[in-house]
Amino acid sequence: MLKLPLKRFFFNMNIPKVIRKYCAKCKTHTEQKVSIYKAGKRRGSARGERRHAERKRGYGGQKFPKLAKPAKVTKKVTPIMTCTVCKKKYNKPGIRIKKFELVAA
Repeated sequence: MLKLPLKRFFFNMNIPKVIRKYCAKCKTHTEQKVSIYKAGKRRGSARGERRHAERKRGYGGQKFPKLAKPAKVTKKVTPIMTCTVCKKKYNKPGIRIKKFELVAA
């Protein structure tokens, strides 16, 4: 019998804005606000930015390097839980998902 590899399905996720989870600092279950991690503002004078700009020179209007096919179809989303009692923040591992939406519960 021929076995075919399973297709990966990327679902949409609706997560409540406030959930009850265990807080390691309070040592009890507390209500925690859920938010999504966003990358900070990029600094143009950072060493990596300068290195990339130097390597990019001479390519004109074309982006450097031009990718034939992107490696991934989804981005990883990192949810952040903030305890409402002690304000401690917990980062969950990144979830590869098509759409991650916070809904009022």
